[in-house]
Amino acid sequence: MTFDNVPGRSTLGPDQPPPNVSATPSVVRSLRTHSGRAVPFSVEFNPPRDAAGEARLWRAVRQFERMHPAFVSMTYGAGGSTADRTVRITGELAEETTLLPVAHLTAVGHSLAELRSLMGGYADCGIRNILVLRGDPPGDPLGEWHKHPEGVEYAEELVRIVRDLGDFHVGVASFPQGHHRSPDLESDTRFLVSKLRAGAEYSITQMFFDVDHYLRLRDRVAACDPVEALKPIIPELMPITSLRTVARAEELSGRSLPESVLARLRRAAGDGPEEDRAAVRETGIEIATEMGERLIAEGAPCLHFITLNFAKATGEVLANLGYGVTAAPISA
Repeated sequence: MTFDNVPGRSTLGPDQPPPNVSATPSVVRSLRTHSGRAVPFSVEFNPPRDAAGEARLWRAVRQFERMHPAFVSMTYGAGGSTADRTVRITGELAEETTLLPVAHLTAVGHSLAELRSLMGGYADCGIRNILVLRGDPPGDPLGEWHKHPEGVEYAEELVRIVRDLGDFHVGVASFPQGHHRSPDLESDTRFLVSKLRAGAEYSITQMFFDVDHYLRLRDRVAACDPVEALKPIIPELMPITSLRTVARAEELSGRSLPESVLARLRRAAGDGPEEDRAAVRETGIEIATEMGERLIAEGAPCLHFITLNFAKATGEVLANLGYGVTAAPISA
């Protein structure tokens, strides 16, 4: 898969930096310039598959825009399967809204030339904030990972490449329960710290449903490197709205939900032939709200929500947490 011939797409050579996009604020700066009764929040979107999905995405975008999130991120399909759509829509978010977009960039399936081309496309759109990920194999996110013969092996390498290409701000992923490919939590923590030392300015966690896992991650990073631990570790949440989304949550996280959470959702679903969707949804909103309350009390720098391109459930959690009148960014 190449991107060299996509209309409007730049191809960066190894010695050709992208256009200067320094007028765009960084994620870390945006976190610092948002104020209100609670910590900032942010949301994650997915590239839609068709015109109907794109219309739904934009409805959600406009609803969240009125709530002034600190930033919004646009995911990137496994193996780069949505690369073109990701670049286009992330650029539209930058050009047509007041939101601060963060583009995902994954190493899996891409050569260095393709990665530079993608970065050129982002730069052309004025995108300055990049979330660097190693990425999941296409087809089976938990399957064996294979390095592209002309690509990179680790996210740390990609962090350095993006930072060297130009005026970009970089975030990375972190894993409260450890990445499923890491041999143990200590190794996983060292991998995260290495990414931060390479130039990442913050991390966004994998989705989780036990706040203690997040707090232990912060403690492990602080013990490993107190300086790098000062960088924001942003917790990622997803409101559960049906038992089907339980399966989706486990697929996205690669982890089973805690039994205490599953028990609450199963009780809400009832014993009938079909689940009580309204009760499951209400319980899922309650769980996400409880997690948000504790994370705020524990000093989380931001709450990042997986939305699946819907605004209602996340909006209800935010309203429960007092975000209905979240302040707009302070002018700098």
